[in-house]
Amino acid sequence: MTEPLPLLIESSIAIAWDYLERTGELGDAMVAGRFLSDTIELMVRRGERRRLMLANKAITAYQQFLRHQSRPPVLASA
Repeated sequence: MTEPLPLLIESSIAIAWDYLERTGELGDAMVAGRFLSDTIELMVRRGERRRLMLANKAITAYQQFLRHQSRPPVLASA
Protein backbone atom coordinates (compact mmCIF):
# COMPACT_ATOMS: atom_id res chain seq x y z
CA MET A 1 0.00 0.00 0.00
CA THR A 2 1.39 3.37 -1.03
CA GLU A 3 1.00 6.37 1.25
CA PRO A 4 -0.06 9.63 -0.49
CA LEU A 5 2.98 11.88 -0.95
CA PRO A 6 1.76 14.74 1.28
CA LEU A 7 1.22 12.27 4.14
CA LEU A 8 4.58 10.63 3.48
CA ILE A 9 6.32 14.00 3.66
CA GLU A 10 4.38 15.09 6.74
CA SER A 11 5.03 11.88 8.67
CA SER A 12 8.73 11.89 7.72
CA ILE A 13 9.11 15.47 8.94
CA ALA A 14 7.29 14.57 12.17
CA ILE A 15 9.64 11.65 12.84
CA ALA A 16 12.73 13.78 12.23
CA TRP A 17 11.32 16.70 14.26
CA ASP A 18 10.44 14.49 17.24
CA TYR A 19 13.90 12.93 17.26
CA LEU A 20 15.71 16.27 17.05
CA GLU A 21 13.46 17.75 19.75
CA ARG A 22 14.06 14.81 22.13
CA THR A 23 17.82 15.02 21.65
CA GLY A 24 17.90 18.79 22.13
CA GLU A 25 19.24 19.39 18.61
CA LEU A 26 16.19 21.11 17.14
CA GLY A 27 17.41 24.68 17.55
CA ASP A 28 15.41 27.43 15.85
CA ALA A 29 12.03 25.91 14.99
CA MET A 30 11.59 28.00 11.85
CA VAL A 31 15.00 27.06 10.47
CA ALA A 32 14.58 23.39 11.43
CA GLY A 33 11.12 23.15 9.88
CA ARG A 34 12.22 24.72 6.62
CA PHE A 35 15.39 22.61 6.44
CA LEU A 36 13.61 19.32 7.14
CA SER A 37 10.79 20.13 4.74
CA ASP A 38 13.12 21.12 1.89
CA THR A 39 15.40 18.13 2.44
CA ILE A 40 12.60 15.58 2.56
CA GLU A 41 10.74 17.08 -0.40
CA LEU A 42 13.91 16.92 -2.50
CA MET A 43 14.46 13.26 -1.63
CA VAL A 44 10.82 12.46 -2.47
CA ARG A 45 11.21 14.20 -5.84
CA ARG A 46 14.24 12.00 -6.47
CA GLY A 47 12.13 8.90 -5.83
CA GLU A 48 12.69 7.96 -2.18
CA ARG A 49 9.48 6.63 -0.63
CA ARG A 50 10.67 4.96 2.60
CA ARG A 51 9.48 7.08 5.51
CA LEU A 52 12.27 6.15 7.93
CA MET A 53 14.96 6.60 5.28
CA LEU A 54 13.61 10.09 4.55
CA ALA A 55 13.55 10.99 8.23
CA ASN A 56 16.99 9.53 9.00
CA LYS A 57 18.70 11.23 6.06
CA ALA A 58 17.03 14.55 6.94
CA ILE A 59 18.21 14.20 10.56
CA THR A 60 21.78 13.53 9.45
CA ALA A 61 21.74 16.44 7.00
CA TYR A 62 20.36 18.78 9.66
CA GLN A 63 22.98 17.71 12.20
CA GLN A 64 25.72 18.41 9.64
CA PHE A 65 24.11 21.77 8.87
CA LEU A 66 24.15 22.68 12.57
CA ARG A 67 27.80 21.65 12.93
CA HIS A 68 28.81 23.89 10.03
CA GLN A 69 26.74 26.77 11.43
CA SER A 70 28.49 26.62 14.79
CA ARG A 71 32.01 26.83 13.38
CA PRO A 72 33.72 30.17 13.82
CA PRO A 73 34.74 31.86 10.56
CA VAL A 74 38.28 31.28 9.41
CA LEU A 75 40.14 34.51 8.78
CA ALA A 76 42.97 34.44 6.29
CA SER A 77 46.07 36.27 7.42
CA ALA A 78 47.58 38.77 5.04
